[in-house]
Amino acid sequence: MDRLRAFEVFVAVVSKQGFARAAEALDTSPANVTRYIAELEAHLGTRLLNRHSRKLSLTESGEALYERARTVLDDVAEAEALASTATMQPHGRLRINAPLSFGILHLAPLWPQFRQRHPEVELDVALIDRVVDIVEEGYDLAIRISRTGSTAHAARKLAASRNIVCASPGYLRKHGRPRVPADLTAHACVGYTYAATADEWRFVDERGEPHAVKVNCVMHTNNGDTARAAALAGMGVIWQPSFLIGGDLREGRLVPLLPGYRMGDIDVLALYPSRRQLSAKVRVMIDFLAEAFAGVPPWDREAEVPTRRRRR
Repeated sequence: MDRLRAFEVFVAVVSKQGFARAAEALDTSPANVTRYIAELEAHLGTRLLNRHSRKLSLTESGEALYERARTVLDDVAEAEALASTATMQPHGRLRINAPLSFGILHLAPLWPQFRQRHPEVELDVALIDRVVDIVEEGYDLAIRISRTGSTAHAARKLAASRNIVCASPGYLRKHGRPRVPADLTAHACVGYTYAATADEWRFVDERGEPHAVKVNCVMHTNNGDTARAAALAGMGVIWQPSFLIGGDLREGRLVPLLPGYRMGDIDVLALYPSRRQLSAKVRVMIDFLAEAFAGVPPWDREAEVPTRRRRR
């Protein structure tokens, strides 16, 4: 059995939702399609497809194989394109992983522009806040928000984002404004579950001296949007990256605190498996994102609070 051809037939059957339509797309006969699927199932010793009267569905084994088979076929197509002197155009499916909030706010608006430039690249974007294993889970590229970078994968810095301590005007009117980090012990705070230092918030002053304070968290969350919503509702003091709260700071919905003290910046990184050659589709995506976030990134432009607001 030609396993690569069998994968191609299997993927076509699933994507076209039928043996006859797959045969037409592959320019072969339905009998050949049926034979390849039967041989593939026999070779693997498991059923891949549930055959209903009008619709096909994947078994659990079929779902697992479908994703892997698509990746294999995409890799083969990419390898052929790279090896060919006739075409070096990026094409095929590009699987991207990114954090939820950053992906919605700053990546989603860019995808139409990327597709206009590279219409042969099919985007498959998964927004997940947990840190994924991009090799094990089959991603071509991951966008990470990190202070430490990555030693396991190749990485390119796309931009930076500031971590800013802030609260709503309503909260500050009721509870007062902290002037130094130690004042935070008297305030209600909303903690970020994935913070490396937990409830110890760390700052550096203008002289470079470190300051650490153990805060009183009335709530923890693993999602930045939830922390932002809590702060907007007057629940307490938060720290979040400027890419998430930049607009709120500019419009006065949140107020930056502790001038003269700064939390560590974080990097926006593009990660890709170091063990694999950088494919054309990954390369053009990284270049595209680096161009989009060049200079002062949009979230830090938003975070600059004007010294004088226009009167309404």
